[in-house]
Amino acid sequence: MPESTPRVKFDPYRERQDEEYMNERQLEHFRQLLLAWKLQLRGEVERTVQHLHEEATACADPNDRASQEEEFAVELRARDRERKLIKKIDEAIAQLDSGAYGFCEACGEPIGVRRLEARPTATLCIDCKELEERRERQWA
Repeated sequence: MPESTPRVKFDPYRERQDEEYMNERQLEHFRQLLLAWKLQLRGEVERTVQHLHEEATACADPNDRASQEEEFAVELRARDRERKLIKKIDEAIAQLDSGAYGFCEACGEPIGVRRLEARPTATLCIDCKELEERRERQWA
């Protein structure tokens, strides 16, 4: 399942001419973006838990109960996806700390600032990602 892109408000990174890739400014930009996204996701998890506690009422009508259980199941699936995404964000932050962030895990080439802004947890450059997707389709 594809991960959602961050919905946090941020100013796009403005690259300077002859700027080194993944310099301190870029690293700090992505660190702040990842941390804000993680904070937002954690807030959504807390709101869901609160909502489940508030709405968990014993319904006398079986149809009402079934509707409520389905609603809870949908919310819990969304939170599970977000939990997995928080893990990816933590992995991206660890890459920032190690100096590996922004470089393709498969070929070592830069992933690119614009791709990382669209998908800050990306670990593959667009060429390697497309190759991976073609291989997945062939084996599907």
